[in-house]
Amino acid sequence: MPTDEKKTTPNTDVDRGRFLGGMLGLSGAALVSGPLDGLANDPEAAPTELGTATQRSPAFDVDEDYDPTQPVDVLVRMQQELGRALEKSTAERRWVMVIDLRKCVGCHACTIACVSENKLPPGVVYRQVVEEEVGTYPNVRRRFIPRPCLHCAEPPCVPVCPVNATYRRADGIVVMDYDRCIGCRYCMTACPYSSRYFDFGFSQYDETPTGNEAVLGEGGSVIELLPTFEYGRAWPRQREKSPIGNVRKCHFCMHRIEVGELPACTTNCIGRATFFGDANDPHSLVSELIAKPNIMRLREELGTEPKVYYLT
Repeated sequence: MPTDEKKTTPNTDVDRGRFLGGMLGLSGAALVSGPLDGLANDPEAAPTELGTATQRSPAFDVDEDYDPTQPVDVLVRMQQELGRALEKSTAERRWVMVIDLRKCVGCHACTIACVSENKLPPGVVYRQVVEEEVGTYPNVRRRFIPRPCLHCAEPPCVPVCPVNATYRRADGIVVMDYDRCIGCRYCMTACPYSSRYFDFGFSQYDETPTGNEAVLGEGGSVIELLPTFEYGRAWPRQREKSPIGNVRKCHFCMHRIEVGELPACTTNCIGRATFFGDANDPHSLVSELIAKPNIMRLREELGTEPKVYYLT
């Protein structure tokens, strides 16, 4: 007698679903565990010390297919252009900053980013935001003018320094040599833009109790225990040692630029109002902006040739 056997056929849809699900699970696990396993197995891949310059990103890789005529986010474009500029010698670059006053909302994010990046003490602000009232009541409005150091091509601060502690680099950045500065403050008097500040050694924690180390840390100054990496060197904040007792100023975050990162004020601008790049690159964003008819510079009549431009 023939037996009544039921032939079963494989459910290909179910098997395919299980197979794909398993593959996705494996790939997801690899994505999550791969980088962590790499750090655990390769000691050189892990950061060596908190807050050291070794944590800085290398120069941004330049995309060979990058087309400056295609619309992209301005930060992406500026990062690409920064990578191209770093392939040239220092003398072949001309760093400039462009600030769009129509986009600035006075949020002071650039000021806070600069203070955080450079560990600035009270009384030292590299990136002020000046506020002014425009119009006649009742038709008035507020206008905000971010004002870093303008990195003049003819800086009045340079020739008055008796020890040559401030000078202009080949790429246009006006810098300070803290080891040479004697704190005479002649450069502060000579600067027509009030863009230089003296470090008196004030602390954010001068009036803060230091008993509870769980909250305040050793000495009661958690933030100021971290060194600043201005000019590519670690500067721990210690009494009677530089930069305390020196004149300080904006340096376009030179320590970031040279490792392929945009200035902190540029990357943290919420309105995309700050632009930075190489004006010697004819295809750069800043070259396009400074060629616009609504561009202006502060106190051009002085002949200082500032390298910070404003769109009005």
